[in-house]
Amino acid sequence: MGIVWSKQRTYQTAGVLAVVLLVVSMFFALQKPVSLEVDGKVLNQRLFFTNTVGEVLTRNNVTLGDKDVVQPGVDTRISRNMTITVTRCFPVTVIADGQTKQIYTTPVPIKEAIVAAGFELGASDLVKTVPGELTVPDQNIEIIRVSQKSFEEQQPLPYTEEQTLDNSLERGLSKTIRNGQNGMAVNTVAITYHNNVEVKREIVASKPVKEPVNKVIAMGTITSVSRGGQRLDFKEAKIMTVSAYTYTGHNTATGEAPEVGMVAVDPGVIPLGTRMYIEGYGYAVASDTGGAIKGDRLDVFLESENQCVNWGMRTNKVYILR
Repeated sequence: MGIVWSKQRTYQTAGVLAVVLLVVSMFFALQKPVSLEVDGKVLNQRLFFTNTVGEVLTRNNVTLGDKDVVQPGVDTRISRNMTITVTRCFPVTVIADGQTKQIYTTPVPIKEAIVAAGFELGASDLVKTVPGELTVPDQNIEIIRVSQKSFEEQQPLPYTEEQTLDNSLERGLSKTIRNGQNGMAVNTVAITYHNNVEVKREIVASKPVKEPVNKVIAMGTITSVSRGGQRLDFKEAKIMTVSAYTYTGHNTATGEAPEVGMVAVDPGVIPLGTRMYIEGYGYAVASDTGGAIKGDRLDVFLESENQCVNWGMRTNKVYILR
């Protein structure tokens, strides 16, 4: 009898353990591991008798704002190893057309945020904001309106100078054979504006309507001439303005007493000591300077004031001798 009782107790105990194991197994089987990501935190949970995402949020005291987004949606049924993500909305400021608007949004493409603020983005408009494809908290998005207009304007085409040799003209002298004339082009100018402020102006097309006519100048080549039956070999010839002066009681800049054949020069043009031949005056040497003698200007010495008056102010050809 004792043996029978012992087996019966064993069977009962085993049955109870089996039931307990079954209940425990069913308990864990019915639990669903879920990960909840919200406000920068991750909550790992094992849920029992929780059917939807909305119930998970309620259980964890998570309240959704009007613009907050939860994925999957609140009506989605819970499945094992599901990840639920709550994305909070944040302020974004959009500036355009003199207006500033603030919207609340989750991370969305920049263009989508612009549309949400009630603005349209033109094909040429620029967007000034922080780098990135999606919006971020407290972001400023500025729309720069880009417009362009064009017009036509005339532009002179300057002529250039061409030189040719003239064997009948002294070296240093020149004469114009043909006067130059500017041409004309019509340019198409494009102006780019950012928010109605000009930022760039460029010529996008140019059409010549009149070609320029170049100026032609003949350059002298002669280095030897005959004057008064004498041969003059010279470096160059100059056309200069020539006045006259007489003795005033002062020596020349070279320390000599002035005499006929001495002339005052601008040393920057004709160095002192230079030999020359002045038509209408004769041979001369650069021996003096003067405060009024600048550039292509000479002052020849004459013996009397009366001769100086008669000389006056002339334009003479001057040969700089070798």
